[in-house]
Amino acid sequence: MTTPPGTPLPDPSASDAPPRVDALDARTFSRILEPGAAGRLPLGDGTWHQLARAYVWVQLISQGVVFLLALVVPIVVQVFTGVPWQWIPAGIVLVVTAIGLLITPRQARSFGYQLRQDDLVFRRGILWQRVVAVPYGRMQLVDITHGPLDRGFGIAQLKLVTAAASTGVTIPGLTQEAAEQLRDTLVAVAETRRTGL
Repeated sequence: MTTPPGTPLPDPSASDAPPRVDALDARTFSRILEPGAAGRLPLGDGTWHQLARAYVWVQLISQGVVFLLALVVPIVVQVFTGVPWQWIPAGIVLVVTAIGLLITPRQARSFGYQLRQDDLVFRRGILWQRVVAVPYGRMQLVDITHGPLDRGFGIAQLKLVTAAASTGVTIPGLTQEAAEQLRDTLVAVAETRRTGL
């Protein structure tokens, strides 16, 4: 009996145990934003899971620190040296960082991932769209990382490594619980798929 594409995978740890509260959709955005253009990549069927809302705050704080440093360093250099040339690279960094600060909330809502029967599909991007399907049987490593700011906001980054570097996927901004549940599910499913090869 085959399961139609887009159907969520069963929890491998749920034999006779009561069902767990699904952590994949806790504290996340409600829906994926997609471009309005006719030539956009379609979302397709199935359940799309989103990033944690806290991811936006982590990105805004990180970019805000870069913005402040790019503003303070040239001021200090000019006060001590009197040379104004440092405003050229500082201005470029300030403009790029300001644009990043403006688009980060919308960009974060364009990320999504879907657990299908045979693969994990990851999508991101509004202007530059990317959709990657990673077959479960090709996964070699599932890695969770998080920095100090991530830990403070309770989020993590999950990285899937495959034999081909181009199909590796990094899903940023997952809640810690979602990252752990997704890791456990992917490892269990990948192990069963590899034994069938």
